[in-house]
Amino acid sequence: MLEILIIGAVSSAIYAMLAVGFTLIFGVARILNLAHGSFYALGAYGAYLFTSLKIPLLPAALLSIALVAVFGIVVERVLIRPMRHSQLAVLMITLAVALVIEQALFLTFGSEYRNVPAFVDVKVTIGGVDVAGSRLLALGVGAAIIAVLWLFIQHTRLGSAILAISQDPQAAQYMGIPSDRVFATVMGLSAALAATAGILAGPFLTVQPTMWLLPIVKAFAIVVVGGLGSIPGSILAALMLGYAETIVAYAISTSWTEIVSVLATLLMLVVRPAGIFGRRAAF
Repeated sequence: MLEILIIGAVSSAIYAMLAVGFTLIFGVARILNLAHGSFYALGAYGAYLFTSLKIPLLPAALLSIALVAVFGIVVERVLIRPMRHSQLAVLMITLAVALVIEQALFLTFGSEYRNVPAFVDVKVTIGGVDVAGSRLLALGVGAAIIAVLWLFIQHTRLGSAILAISQDPQAAQYMGIPSDRVFATVMGLSAALAATAGILAGPFLTVQPTMWLLPIVKAFAIVVVGGLGSIPGSILAALMLGYAETIVAYAISTSWTEIVSVLATLLMLVVRPAGIFGRRAAF
C-alpha cells in the first residue's frame, strides 16, 4: 500500500505538470495544442544532448527548459497566432509540428532509447519500501512548481492579466491588456512545464522519439476529466489518474495502465461532458 501511495504520487506530479500546462494554454487562448507532448520530448532530449556535451546536469536542464520555452513562443507567434480564429486549423498545425519534431528526433538521435542522467542517483527507503531518489525528486519538484505557478497566477500583475483573458478576452482587451503578449507568455510557460516534466521523468521512463504521444493522451484525458480550462480540476484529475494507473499496474498488469486514461475520458464525456469542475471553471 505504501509503495502504491508513493509511486502514485510521483505519477500524479508528472501528469499534473503536463496537464496544467495543457489546460493553461486552452484556458487563455482557447486552443488545443497537440504539440504539447513534443515539448515534453524536447525537454528530455535537450537534457540528454547537453549532458553528453559535458555540461553539468543542472545547467543543462535549465538550458533545455529555456530553449523549449522559447521554441513554444516561436510556434505560437509564427504558426498558431495567424490561425487562432480557426480551432481546426490550430489542431492541424500543432499536430504537424509534433510530427515534424518526432521525425527530427529520429534523424538526429535515431530510434534507440536514451537515458537522461538522474539528479539523485540513490535509493531511499521509506517504511521498508525502496524508492529511487529521482522519483522522489520528481514528486517534490512537481509539487513545488504547481504551487509556485498557482501563487504566480493569483498574486502577480501578469497572473491577473492571464485570469482576465481566460474569463473574458474581449473585455480584457478593452481594459488595455495586451492579449497577444499574454498568449505568447502562456505558451512559453506551458512549454516550460512540459519540458520540466520530461527532464524529471527521463531517468526512470523511456526517452525515444515517439515519447510525445502518450503524454498528450494523458494530458487530454486529465483536462477532460477535470474540466477544460480549470487548473484545480487538472490537478485533481492528475491525482486520480496517477493513482488509478498505479493500482491497476499492481492489481492486474502494467500493460493495462494505458487503458485507464482512455476509459476515464470516455466515461466523463458520457456522464459529465463539462468535467468535474465544469466548463466555465477558471483557474
